[in-house]
Amino acid sequence: MSLYEFIREDLIKVNLTVDNQDQLFETLFIEAYQRGYVKKDYLQKLKEREAVFPTGLSMGEYSVAIPHTDPEFIINPFIAVATLEKPVSFHLMEDKSKQTEVNMILMLGLNEPHSQLKMLQEIMTLIQDKSKIEQLLKAQTPIEVQEILKKNRS
Repeated sequence: MSLYEFIREDLIKVNLTVDNQDQLFETLFIEAYQRGYVKKDYLQKLKEREAVFPTGLSMGEYSVAIPHTDPEFIINPFIAVATLEKPVSFHLMEDKSKQTEVNMILMLGLNEPHSQLKMLQEIMTLIQDKSKIEQLLKAQTPIEVQEILKKNRS
């Protein structure tokens, strides 16, 4: 399966306004939980994992985060996409003593370990393409985000 096939329109948030990482995680969790994508423990496990293994990636002019947790907390596989009105601080994946201001989040909810690795590889390819990220950050609707990802899928 490709990245696009895991993107759920009901989990795309465009120009989301949150004050911090906790509020971001809580907002995305509530959406995923109410729609039956994740178990009740997902939020706590997501926060715990992010504290130990941060997911912020600085890509120069923009930063992306790829928060996720273990497959046993996922009911139905998904990838939630959120672009932020104002960036939120995340610790860097490669150096958790440093932070970056994240503009876009791709929250993974994958319940098979091999699919998680494949999706991470596809996401890395996507986020290294500056023009694609710029298009996604400018998108005004969830459908627009889906169309950009669909058009650009490999």
